[in-house]
Amino acid sequence: MPPGRVRRAARATGRGTSTAVRGTVRLARRASRAEGAGDSGLSRLIELHAVNAAGDAALAISLAGTLFFQVPTGEARGQVALFLALTMLPFAVMAPLIGPLLDRFGNGRRWAIGGTMALRGFLCWVLADAVASESLALFPAALGCLVASKAYGVTRASAVPRVVPERLTLVKANSRISLAGTVGAAVSAPLAVGASLLGPDWSLRYAFALFVFATILAILLPARVDSAAGEEQVALGSVGGIGGSFRSPVPARVVFALRCNAGLRLLSGFLVMFMAFLLRDQPFPGWEDRPELLLGLVVGAAGAGSTLGIALGSLLRSVRPELTVVLVLVLDTVLVVVAALFYGLLVAALLGLTAGLCQSLGKLSLDALIQREVPERTRTSAFARSETLLQMSWVLGGFLGIALPLIPRLGLGVVAAVLLAWTVVVLTHRPRTREPVAVG
Repeated sequence: MPPGRVRRAARATGRGTSTAVRGTVRLARRASRAEGAGDSGLSRLIELHAVNAAGDAALAISLAGTLFFQVPTGEARGQVALFLALTMLPFAVMAPLIGPLLDRFGNGRRWAIGGTMALRGFLCWVLADAVASESLALFPAALGCLVASKAYGVTRASAVPRVVPERLTLVKANSRISLAGTVGAAVSAPLAVGASLLGPDWSLRYAFALFVFATILAILLPARVDSAAGEEQVALGSVGGIGGSFRSPVPARVVFALRCNAGLRLLSGFLVMFMAFLLRDQPFPGWEDRPELLLGLVVGAAGAGSTLGIALGSLLRSVRPELTVVLVLVLDTVLVVVAALFYGLLVAALLGLTAGLCQSLGKLSLDALIQREVPERTRTSAFARSETLLQMSWVLGGFLGIALPLIPRLGLGVVAAVLLAWTVVVLTHRPRTREPVAVG
């Protein structure tokens, strides 16, 4: 084809792509502003989360090519295990303090969310230089990104109830936010892969630009995000069901659902770390030269399951959340047992799909119980504290996935035994309930 025709075809393709992207953005913005979300400020938080997920996707793709596939397996596992252990420390120390601390300062949450974005942007730039020069700053910067990402999740969780419009439930609002994150990651991932073709540092510079943009969006969130009028704080221990006497205890049904979700998050963290190193070290037959693609298939199945769970949560109008959290925990345990006994590519993808589906449905059910059972004056605090414990459960699962030997049936068998024991503990403390609750 003559060069002139190639240039014209490229320009036409670019114009078509640009038009499609603009149309998709306009459609997404209209959807995010529906049912009063535009007036309450929820739409801004939805857009922020979509950009955040896009940046996290770009960062994950970059680290997958450096942390998992360029560093020797033994060295990478040891370093990541150490940093995951250190990751738990700031959450254990700061979790009981961050909510009351932010409530004492005007603009606290907007600047806290913006701070997590700005920190990740800075660290992505440091990571880009570290990857290009093979610097020792790679692992500390990656740890900082992980901590900042988890801190964003906790801080955003405390902001959501403040911007939910009257026509929406907390569960439906969280479904929209989660779905926006899925869309943002899906759109960003191929762009990050394309940037990485120019060099491993370019996808990190792309992530840097996204987090800078997200920092601006965070600061522009509505002022009501910072409002704590009429609210009370609950202690972290009361959310986790740990003994003690508290001024504003969390209802037993919420504690029960939180315990179920802790098991789901533990499995999620385990699978991310264990499968990432396992599929690199022991790829399935026929995939020896394509471990990155193999990992992408399993992760893609988990993402598809998560999206399916969000969609089901929006469609189901009346369910028993207490029953749902048990069913998804049991289903996860059963699939891990099956994977341990019949390990293979299809079973691994099915396990990823199930884990993503169960985690989404479990979280939506927990949100429903918090909205129904927790008084409004303590709901925001309980929501943020529960998210903190779930993040810590994920880190604990990730640490377990790194600590176990890379033997498929052994690793999956151990986590299956842990989940089975945890399920028994949860069920022995199950509260009685009858009434259904809307989750859509």
